[in-house]
Amino acid sequence: MGSFTANRRLAIAALFLVAVLAVCVWQAQEHFRFERAAAEALINRGRDITSTLGVVVRSQRRFGGVVSKDRLEATLQDLVRPGELEALAILGATGETIASAGPHVELTPDMLRARGVFWRDPTLTLMNVMDLGTATAEDATRPPPAIVVGDPRAFRPASNRRPPDGAATKIGEAANATPSPRSPFGRPSWMSREEYDAVIQKQGVHSLVISLSILEMRAAVRGDLLQRSLVCLLAAGAALGAALAWRNVRKNSELQIRLVKAGEMNAHLSGMNFAAAGLAHETRNPLNLIRGLAQMIAMQTQDAPKLREQAATIIEEADRVTVQLNEFIHYSKPREAHLAPVELTALVADVARTLQPDLEEKQIRLTPPTAPLTVEADSALLRQALFNLLLNAVQAVGPGGHIGVRWTTDAAREATLEIADDGPGVPPAERTAIFKPYVTMRPKGVGLGLAIVNQIVSAHRWEIVCAENVPRGALFRLRHLKISAAPAAPSP
Repeated sequence: MGSFTANRRLAIAALFLVAVLAVCVWQAQEHFRFERAAAEALINRGRDITSTLGVVVRSQRRFGGVVSKDRLEATLQDLVRPGELEALAILGATGETIASAGPHVELTPDMLRARGVFWRDPTLTLMNVMDLGTATAEDATRPPPAIVVGDPRAFRPASNRRPPDGAATKIGEAANATPSPRSPFGRPSWMSREEYDAVIQKQGVHSLVISLSILEMRAAVRGDLLQRSLVCLLAAGAALGAALAWRNVRKNSELQIRLVKAGEMNAHLSGMNFAAAGLAHETRNPLNLIRGLAQMIAMQTQDAPKLREQAATIIEEADRVTVQLNEFIHYSKPREAHLAPVELTALVADVARTLQPDLEEKQIRLTPPTAPLTVEADSALLRQALFNLLLNAVQAVGPGGHIGVRWTTDAAREATLEIADDGPGVPPAERTAIFKPYVTMRPKGVGLGLAIVNQIVSAHRWEIVCAENVPRGALFRLRHLKISAAPAAPSP
């Protein structure tokens, strides 16, 4: 049964653990999917920007495809947004930068190998995502690329150019120049084919490079990670709560079964206790009869010392058994405290008068308290507890010993009662066990006196401890006695 219960607990714990792990794996996959989608969205945004840049470059083209570098860079600078679009660059066919805006974008071999997408903290660089054309002047299948120059007026007609010194100018050369069939949007009429191809090679727009900030994307990814981590924590908390709830339900079921069994056992023990108490009570009558007959035998056998001695032994044993039966009957009684104001000084004096013969026999000096004190207690039960504690002290001390009763109060309106003696004391190892039934330090002790005191203390919700009395002896301390504000009722 025990192994089956243990295996079931392990199986349920494993089930909860697997459920939590499944939720965590699911959330991790969703987070990676979100991260990939965010990166793809940023790349698509960059591609949209490059398409827009292509439109911007085309809009800047003038006669012959010439674009002013100053106007182009001013337009590009307007597009730069720190924290979003960090930098822009337009590259020529040979890879040099012919126009840019924002911080300089360094093109590394790793970037060239990244196929147009390069992640570098804290930016994303997109390159060659849009080709604006690299066709030569004679390519009729597509429009020629834009040419970025510092000052478009530098492209003057060839007829107006001054030939270098010493060079002969052919008459009618400029006038007889055949314009390009693609003019005015192809090769300018005043440029030769070689000049136009050279300009395209050096300053023709070939590709675009943009640098986008990834800080916003990272913030979104971190936010998603935080949310999914919270989901995992909530799943773990829910699993833990479910496990604790299941454990509590199981324990409650076990406790209910134990309570039922304990109730049955308690009823059985109560019946046995009642029967034992009745048996002890009925046993006292034959003991009293035996003791009376032994006394009669002792008085009638004046001339038989041995018989008189045997009769005295019978009387002594009958008295001892009677004391044990009385202690057992007292211990078997239920303890229910009915609280009322009790004047403690008067109660101690009353108990001392009852023990006066024992005190005088051993010449013991008892020091009672002098200050009045009224506490909330059951008068009969408290009297019995004081009687047992003082009788225990009387039996412990030697002839001429001393017993002291004192108390203290605190700000919480609670009192502490102490009964100290100068007897042999109680060893530290026995100071807790002496309150258990049938544990005694005396050879002929019954071991129920202090157990009865412990019952009375528990009924009042007090505490009792046994400590060492300085310089010698035992000290019994009762704590948490409630001080009563009402005066005690007069003793009958």
